[in-house]
Amino acid sequence: MEIINGKTVASVLKGKMAEEVAIRKTNGLKVPHLSAILVGHNGASETYVANKIKACKEVGFFSSTFRYPDSITEEDLLNVINQINENDDIDGFIVQLPLPKLIAENKVINAIKPSKDVDGFHPENTGRMIKNLPCYIAATPYGILKLIEYYKIETKGKHCVVVGRSNIVGSPISILMSRDNYPGNCTVTLCHSKTQNLSEYTSKADILIVALGKPEFVNGDMVKEGAVVIDVGLTRIEDKTKKSGFVLKGDVMFDEVAPKCSFITPVPGGVGPMTIVALLENTLKAARREVYNS
Repeated sequence: MEIINGKTVASVLKGKMAEEVAIRKTNGLKVPHLSAILVGHNGASETYVANKIKACKEVGFFSSTFRYPDSITEEDLLNVINQINENDDIDGFIVQLPLPKLIAENKVINAIKPSKDVDGFHPENTGRMIKNLPCYIAATPYGILKLIEYYKIETKGKHCVVVGRSNIVGSPISILMSRDNYPGNCTVTLCHSKTQNLSEYTSKADILIVALGKPEFVNGDMVKEGAVVIDVGLTRIEDKTKKSGFVLKGDVMFDEVAPKCSFITPVPGGVGPMTIVALLENTLKAARREVYNS
């Protein structure tokens, strides 16, 4: 059994990006600029944005944050997005979710210029991904592909079972793992909360990707010997013995499942660090005009 160390992979990939950015600077090319819009004072969102700013600094990107109170109107937020869309200095930007209830997330996502949608959530990028055209892949699925690639995990002809059908993780990774390339060429089964006899599917998976959002849902009996397990779950569980007051749990019972696996991601330290790296990769592609020419 080998632990898939997302922190290590993230560090290696950030090092390569930093080298490229340094060369861009030397050659007088544009330094990538990633921006984030943060609405309100959600603690988790504050942490995520702070981590993204830190990661930008590590690789030599410019970064900026636009902060607004949760009282901002939908119209005003859309105006801000339009201004950033037209700002040629900013290569890519994200709107940190969740947003206040009175603001329609879909309307906000659709307002982002596809060429700056480095989160990969805009319908145009989703459509491009489905048709296997150049696009920005959503950060978590992109990060998963990078982990599989780094560890040279065989995917051709394997049975990949994805548990969870969200537009952010489950649905896109199910499409990507079936692609005629590497990582890919899997036979994919997409399961979800309404799937009956779920363990019948998970126990046959060569590669099991779990993105259900239910802490320690997958136990040892649901996984076959030698499987590769990618745990996308991340839930805060109250734990008064910890200084933080909580402990982070994935969707997989790690101690029970790990001994059966050939590879497995821990939580934290597995998929999580790769989501920010994937966001940086997309921003670098935006600076290069690799996906959209203008």
